[in-house]
Amino acid sequence: MPLPALNSFVFLMINVSLTQQFSKTQGIFRFDGTIFLVQDCRMTQNLHNRIDESLIALRRILRATELYGRDLAQAAGVTPAQLRVLQIVEEKVDPTPKALATQMGVSQATVTSLVDKLVARGMAQRHASERDRRQSNIVLTERGRRTLEEAPDALQQRYARKFAELADWEQAQLVASLERVADMFDARGLDASPVLATGALQGERKGGPE
Repeated sequence: MPLPALNSFVFLMINVSLTQQFSKTQGIFRFDGTIFLVQDCRMTQNLHNRIDESLIALRRILRATELYGRDLAQAAGVTPAQLRVLQIVEEKVDPTPKALATQMGVSQATVTSLVDKLVARGMAQRHASERDRRQSNIVLTERGRRTLEEAPDALQQRYARKFAELADWEQAQLVASLERVADMFDARGLDASPVLATGALQGERKGGPE
């Protein structure tokens, strides 16, 4: 005897006798002496769709970051982290490595590595501080200024501008959602700075500028 047509339901046969029951979304029913567990496939499909949509959104963020890093390397010969150093040096006017590290939220060792690469490329210089000879100030060179002018609009600054346009509750909601995503990847404890870049800040991505 054929089973009745029930759209979008999955049946799990159970070899027990129960009274006839039925639910449109989930439950059990009896047919010809056999008990079936009923579960709405639409609920499962919606979950799978949302998982896929969330992963696609995450992948787009990763791809945008990777592509920007590639474009920046080709256009200006620096990484996003190095560009951020140049921007802060221009904004702060000859900051010390300690001030750079504080602004970027990284260690002084990381800043030293980034500045070393910029100095090697002729984009920055170290000058002895007039206030404290034990300290040095980071100064932009003409090439460093040209790099800032020629670099494509920084992805991080684009995000910051659009984030600032959100209402206060939207900003808080977005931060909470992103922090929860980090928790879902067990990434809350990873060291990270507010610099939108892939890989460790001390090093360079494969294929990027050196």
